[in-house]
Amino acid sequence: MSSDPWGRVDETGTVYVRTAEGEQVVGSWQAGSPEEALAYFERKYDGIVVEIGLLERRVKTTDLSAKDATTAIDHLRQQVDEHHAVGDLDALRKRLDALVATVEARREERKAQKAKQTDEAKQAKEALVAEAEELARSEQWRSAGERLRALVDTWKGLPRLDRKSDDELWHRFSHARSAFSKRRKAHFAALDAQREEARKAKEKLVTEAESLSGSTDWVGTAARYRDLMTEWKAAGRAQREAEDDLWNRFRGAQDVFFAARSEVFAERDAEQGENLKLKEELAAEAEKLVPVKDLKAARAAFRSINERWEAIGHVPRDARPKVEGRMQAVERALLESEESEWRRTNPEARARAAGLTGQLQAAVDKLRGQIDTARAQGNNARADKLAKELEGRQALLDQALKGLEEFGG
Repeated sequence: MSSDPWGRVDETGTVYVRTAEGEQVVGSWQAGSPEEALAYFERKYDGIVVEIGLLERRVKTTDLSAKDATTAIDHLRQQVDEHHAVGDLDALRKRLDALVATVEARREERKAQKAKQTDEAKQAKEALVAEAEELARSEQWRSAGERLRALVDTWKGLPRLDRKSDDELWHRFSHARSAFSKRRKAHFAALDAQREEARKAKEKLVTEAESLSGSTDWVGTAARYRDLMTEWKAAGRAQREAEDDLWNRFRGAQDVFFAARSEVFAERDAEQGENLKLKEELAAEAEKLVPVKDLKAARAAFRSINERWEAIGHVPRDARPKVEGRMQAVERALLESEESEWRRTNPEARARAAGLTGQLQAAVDKLRGQIDTARAQGNNARADKLAKELEGRQALLDQALKGLEEFGG
């Protein structure tokens, strides 16, 4: 008979293991010595110990599922319970019990973690739905569309919820996307219609602009081009490709007209510059006639100068007032000289002037006599009143005498 602390072999070759519940039969050994029998079943025990150790590490360090871990534990427990090994089987049972507790704790932990993840996923999806529903009312078509596409990718990365909750949230999410897509399509359909109307309107403007490009009505056509530009801006934008093509045609037609006008105006400006020089020379020639000495000769000379002036043509607009003003000043001087000559040689006017002078002289003489009489009589008040009246009559007389001198005395 042979034995160790955990087992023994009796004289019949039966192997026993010692447990808290007493000895249990492990098996029968007939092939060798009792020591070999104990060694064999101790190795089986060591094998179970190794398997339990490996399972403990897997449970602690890997994501082994609770189901698989429980299956493995049950398999090992069966080996322990069948008593086909010699060793501290009660210790192994305790380790397996502890492992069961660990697996259960991990199961609860994972359950709580999954519940937390599910709750977080639900909150995240509800937030996505709320944002999608807000974006569904947006008119920022590009940015809102891009954001909605990003929300779909985010949704796909979130865990699924229970079917009912997930389906309800997805329905709202999908409805928001569809509503936005519908509004966007309607917007761009309306925009396309507007752009088509703008294209038609601008086609007409381009046609008219091109028809005017060869016009030589510089003022009227330039004004019409300004009106066409105002109408162009008011018409709105056409489709991009059509807009660019129409604008190039419209601008090209204007360029043709304004280039031709600029060329004509440049020639006209050069011609008017030369005209200005000629008219300035004539103005200087006319100014030499003043002061007028020989009215008849001056009048003939001015008429000749004026005829040459009229034959010259236009001068630059901004220079016109000054040069014409010089000629007008000479013309006024001639008119004043003519009026003076007419007054001097007009018999009726001379007679009227002489008669008026005689009347004023008689009135002055009479007032002087009345003043002398009043003073001789000591009536100074009357004399002073008559003296003031005399001052007024004397001034009129002086003026009349001056006018009479203009008639040659």
